[in-house]
Amino acid sequence: MAVEVTVPMVGKIVKVLVNVGDQVKEDDEIAILEAMKMEMPIVAPCSGTIKEIRVKAGDDVEADTVLAVIE
Repeated sequence: MAVEVTVPMVGKIVKVLVNVGDQVKEDDEIAILEAMKMEMPIVAPCSGTIKEIRVKAGDDVEADTVLAVIE
């Protein structure tokens, strides 16, 4: 079952820390979001394999934008 990882608020993607095919565990950091002049980690909600990455560093994102898909 695929799980979409979403961005919690409006901001800018500072860094993507994973690549397609990477194995992640629940609570692993997968990206860094800058919002309200603070950097916040976006963490994996579950363990699995990164199947898609839909953003890149420098992208402006809205709340609930899909960052990645974990399967």
